[in-house]
Amino acid sequence: MDLSDLIEVEAIVPALKANSKKQVLQLLSEKAAAVTGLSEREIFDTILQRERLGSTGVGNGIAIPHGKLPGIKEIKGVFARLEHPVEFDALDDLPVDLVFLLLAPEGAGADHLKALSRIARVLRDSDTTDKIRGTKDATAIHTFLSQAPASNAA
Repeated sequence: MDLSDLIEVEAIVPALKANSKKQVLQLLSEKAAAVTGLSEREIFDTILQRERLGSTGVGNGIAIPHGKLPGIKEIKGVFARLEHPVEFDALDDLPVDLVFLLLAPEGAGADHLKALSRIARVLRDSDTTDKIRGTKDATAIHTFLSQAPASNAA
């Protein structure tokens, strides 16, 4: 599974301005609604509910909020590089500046997990994240996400 299958250039926010985790999730829900045609409120409620189970901040400044929605036909992603890192209750207690929101159909069990795993592998590559953090160009970020090495073992 390639990240270019999950995310389009239009779904990348290269310099998101947000002051809190909740605001990040609201702004990403807004972007996801524009990309998927689903309700912004439904997306926000779904990812907030998932976030209450435990933070999706995985460490190293990265968060992967995710959720399953009944109205979505295929797995879709929205990515944001934050202007300023925000507190996200991450595993390593460090603030987050790279956020990949993943939305999947309700029945997408294994594919949803494969997508999450692929995102985590790509964002675990420090060369890739350094390049993403060094640009405010959505097309460049899309390229970095799509061309990241897949060889890092999960």
